[in-house]
Parts: sequence; C-alpha cells; structure tokens
Amino acid sequence: MVNAVKVPPLGESVTEATVAKWLKKVGEMVKADETLLELETDKVTLEVNAPVTGVLTSVSAAEGATVGVGDLLGELDASATASAPQAAAAPAPAPVAPAPQAAPVSAPAPIAASPTAPTAASLDPKLSPAVRKIAEENALNLSAIAGSGKDGRLIKGDVLQAVASGAAPSVSPSVSVANVAQGPLEERVKMSRLRQRIAVRLKEAQNTAAMLTTFNEIDMGAVMATRKRYQEAFEKKHGVKLGFMSFFTKACVLALKEIPAINAEIQGDEIVYKNYYDISVAVSSPQGLVVPVVRGADHMSFADVEKTIGLLGRKAKDGKLSMEDMTGGTFTITNGGIFGSLMSTPILNPPQSGILGMHKIEERPRVIDGKIEIRPMMYVALSYDHRLVDGREAVTFLVRVKECIEDPERLLLDI
Repeated sequence: MVNAVKVPPLGESVTEATVAKWLKKVGEMVKADETLLELETDKVTLEVNAPVTGVLTSVSAAEGATVGVGDLLGELDASATASAPQAAAAPAPAPVAPAPQAAPVSAPAPIAASPTAPTAASLDPKLSPAVRKIAEENALNLSAIAGSGKDGRLIKGDVLQAVASGAAPSVSPSVSVANVAQGPLEERVKMSRLRQRIAVRLKEAQNTAAMLTTFNEIDMGAVMATRKRYQEAFEKKHGVKLGFMSFFTKACVLALKEIPAINAEIQGDEIVYKNYYDISVAVSSPQGLVVPVVRGADHMSFADVEKTIGLLGRKAKDGKLSMEDMTGGTFTITNGGIFGSLMSTPILNPPQSGILGMHKIEERPRVIDGKIEIRPMMYVALSYDHRLVDGREAVTFLVRVKECIEDPERLLLDI
C-alpha cells in the first residue's frame, strides 16, 4: 500500500516552507515515526516523520524546493522491500599522477615548496578575500587551522586568532597563498527563510515603531560575588549553573510590574496591557538569531529560569525549536556581551515595546564615597517604542534593573 507524505500544518500564519534536507533516500526502509526530512519555515525547522513503516519509493520535492501545506513530499510503500538507496554516483578515483621525469642537466631545478605548504586540495576553495589576504600576508598554512564557519569554513576570526596565537605553521615564503587557494572572489547564496523573516521583522520594527534607546551602567560586583559564593551549592542542588541571565530576567520582571507600558503592545488604536511575563531571550543559532520564550518568568525560581534558558539554547543549536517556543513573548533580553559587545542599541522585537541589551563586563574606574575604585561594570541599553513608552518610564525601568542587579537582595524581597 502506497502512503503519501505531505507537508503538515506549519503553524499560525505560516503557509510555505523550504525542503531543507532529506534524511532518507529512495529505496531505503523507514520505520514509522522515523524522521524523513526537515522543512525550514521563516520561524523554525520542522521534522517530517514517516506515517508508516515502509520503503521510500519516490521524492516529489527535492532539497531547496518551496512547498505549501498539504503538498506532496514523497511516497512510502508499506508492502515493498528495501533496495539499494539511490545515491549520487561515487566520484571516479583520481588517476595516479605519473612520476615526474628528471629535469635536463642544463635546466635549473625548481624550488620545492615547504613540506608544510598547503595544497589546493587542502584549502577551502571559497575563502573570502579577507581570509586570503590575512593568510598571504602572514604566510599561514591554512590546512592547519580549524574553521568555525558554516560547514567548517575558515572565517576572518579563525585566521586572526591563528596569527595572534602563532598556532598555524608558516608556509614557505616562496609559496603564495593567493596562488595556491584560487577560488571565487564572491559567493551568491540564497537567504534562508529564517534570515528573510529576520530581515522583514527588523525592518518592520524600524518602519513602524518610534524607537529610542536609553543607557545606564551597572556595577556587577554584587552579583558576581553572589555567584561565586553559591555557585557550587546551586549547581549541586539544581544541576545547572547560576548565570547572569536569571538575575536579569527576574530584575526585568520586577521592573515591568512597576512600568506596565513596557510590557504592553499597540494593536490598532488600543493599548494591550499584559499581566503575564513571558520573557523572550535572544539566542544565536546556526540558522540565525532566534528569540525563544521563557513563559511565566514571574512564577519561576532562579533555577527554573536557568534550566529553561539552557533547554531553549540547546534546542536552538540543534534546530529543534517549535512554533510554541517562539511565539507570545512580552519583552526581550539580548546579551551581546557574550560576543564582546561593549555597547549597542538593540532593535525591538515586534510587537513588543521594549528590549534590554546586556553587554560585556569590563573593569573601569568608579568614584565610590569620594574614592576611585576599579569595579566590574556593564553598560545596559533599553530600546523602547516611544509611541507607548515615555522617556521617564524608560529611564525608571532601567534604574530599577540597575538597583536589583547591584543589590540582589531586592529580588528576594520583591522591592
């Protein structure tokens, strides 16, 4: 019996998806509920599972194809037996190069490259101009550097780190990396649906909201001391590390309760005030920036917040976030400090009216009781929709967050 595999419902307001990856090949036996392929929407990556146990007999939508809800993806035959999967033809073995003939006595012998010199086969053929330039200037052996970009490609940060650490051996000065690593100077790649959605939403925020950003700085000394004092006991009891995000999440909830406009949104000519606190947390994933939601953060303990953020982070990394994980947030927190950002103006996550930006902790001089002390300081930024939130409210919100972080006991006493 032949069973059709169709595009399942993709979620609210989502009608199309892209076939990201087939995990099974035609002719291969598949068990019921085993993942057949992955679909990428503008919000999440969805797995499509086999409805029955059988053999995949046909694929109707190849990787990269755009499909709609209900479209045919392929067919499974429950009565068929598995055959050899259809796969791409194996590349023919490379011909053995003939041994080089001895050069005439009268001809000067060519200068041999260093044994550590990279070969064209050992280098990424799609190196960016910046990577190629740095490698050439520093005579780096790129084959000895691990790439952290997509599909293991070398990015600018990889070669800069190699130069700083001296980790990559040099090639012979007579070997030009530019000559060895010939490749296209440009690469044209279609934007993923998630990246397209990010672009649309961010531009929508700029075009719609009257965005404004206010700044402050926070002395992180008290929170850092608290973490150091209780980290071991906290992790032993709860099985998760005590991080900064739980402090900032609880501080934001307390401040949102005092300034409800920042937890509200505009719908037409009405303001919708929300008496629940679902905090969106910006997470960097291989597919792009995603913003899963910590629901009911006001009812959570510090351990619950840390566990939830950790779980959402792992799901984002593995491409397992669901539509439910991504929708319904009332306020957003983003931490550019983990990438080294010292200060930024975060963009609103529509239809929300506020987003808090955390940044890098840096030791700076600060005057305390008439004396200069070196303290661990963090700049924080609140971007808000000025159509709904006044400057006084935005500044008050940020001051409350600052007070809670500099005196964490306020979070326990809810003051």
